[in-house]
Amino acid sequence: MASLIFRELSFSYPGSPVDLFQSIDFGVSEGWVGVMGSNGAGKTTLLQLACGLLSPQEGRIHRPAGIVYCPQRTDEPMLEFADFLAATDGEAYRIRGELGVEDDYLGRWHTLSHGERKRSQIATCLYLAPDLLAVDEPTNHLDTEARLKVQEALRRFRGIGLLVSHDRTLLDTLCAHSLFVSPPSVVLRSGGYTTAMKELDQEAERSREARTAARKERRRLEHEAVVRREHLRKAEKKKSLRGVNPRDNDARAKARTARVADSGVRKRVRQIDGRVRRVKESERSIDVTARRSLGIGIHGRASNRNTLFMISAGSLPLGEHRALRFPDLLMQPRDRIALTGPNGAGKSTLLRHLEAQISMPENDVVWIPQETSALDSAKTLQQVRTLAGQELGDVMKWVSLLGSDPGQLLDSELPSPGEIRKLMLALRLEDTPSLVVMDEPTNHMDLLSIECLESALQEYPGGLLLVSHDQTFLSRLTTIRWAIECLDTNDCRLIIHSHWDLNMNLSQAVAH
Repeated sequence: MASLIFRELSFSYPGSPVDLFQSIDFGVSEGWVGVMGSNGAGKTTLLQLACGLLSPQEGRIHRPAGIVYCPQRTDEPMLEFADFLAATDGEAYRIRGELGVEDDYLGRWHTLSHGERKRSQIATCLYLAPDLLAVDEPTNHLDTEARLKVQEALRRFRGIGLLVSHDRTLLDTLCAHSLFVSPPSVVLRSGGYTTAMKELDQEAERSREARTAARKERRRLEHEAVVRREHLRKAEKKKSLRGVNPRDNDARAKARTARVADSGVRKRVRQIDGRVRRVKESERSIDVTARRSLGIGIHGRASNRNTLFMISAGSLPLGEHRALRFPDLLMQPRDRIALTGPNGAGKSTLLRHLEAQISMPENDVVWIPQETSALDSAKTLQQVRTLAGQELGDVMKWVSLLGSDPGQLLDSELPSPGEIRKLMLALRLEDTPSLVVMDEPTNHMDLLSIECLESALQEYPGGLLLVSHDQTFLSRLTTIRWAIECLDTNDCRLIIHSHWDLNMNLSQAVAH
């Protein structure tokens, strides 16, 4: 049976003063393993080490022969994608049909939605049938139906699977084990996300109880040590012959008796001091995971304008033979709108049209795109590095409150997509925008960061326009739905619902 084994592995990026990982030691065999941790913790780095794309400074890795890495970014197609599309065997036809990969996808890659690109990535990897498959965020950008198809396709994979995802359902469904990445260590646990987190929480609670008990015992012993030192001080005073009349034989006899008793008091003081030292060491040795205080508040306001924007009805091309038709679009200052629809229906296309048409001051609206290319990510990082003083401190404060390490982020060569989204948010959080537009805001974000973002947006007083396949996220934050429905291959239209129907499945509108 194939296996993946890390032995005493340490790794650091060039120029970094500290190791990202130190003495990692674990092994896994056939089956899916969830890789979990905050943005920037090193999940992608761990996958790249496993696949041989990065080399450790110390230690060794035992790998199987056939290895495929499925990256998080969808900027370019995989190198093997052309061969996969050209393959004529039954397995190729089955996978292409199951995941909805069309023959012309390679030629029009840069016009595909990110969901279509992601399905194409995963289909290519599965067709290669490796011994080790490392997949980074496979359900990003996918609508509900596509997520279920990808989940089923990954479930049938037979080999060693490493899965980085913020999709709790996917982790619970596929994974028999979980790797928790918390630099400089990595811990392997049994079970999927829910089971592993429950075990982790129980261990943390036991550790906190043990730490509390050790602290209570330390304080008791320290109090007893004070009392015994006071006894020693009094004994010292009694044994002293200073000021005693040389002819007072009774006083001199008492002092000699006190000297004999003093030896017992000193012994007890040494004993209690030793016990205090031991309980302090025990208290320090109990590892308690700190509960970080996370959360952000988005400074904002409701606009004084009657409307944020009003766009006349129109049609937008979605390729050579397809189009999206939409009615007059109106958004008022406090509207909270969800834009939904299947992959490739034109959601991001519509947002780009709105961005070009909306006439608002630059600092009055925040636009967060669905994806940021590696080049634009590097530019954003460089922009942050040019900040100084209070301005840099404010940006890094928001990054920290969203669960990432500011110092580690600034030292990185290229931040993860999740960290880039945090940086883009942080750069605008000091403004007071009256409109926030976010395309797939939960993509790439770790679970705790998603909760922080959701909480902040709930309190935001201005207008919200959110594109997402996360029904729970949208139902908590929006009250109006703009739903794109694709009635046939050439006709998609936007329908406005004035309120959320909680019984409506977001995957209802599916391209036929």
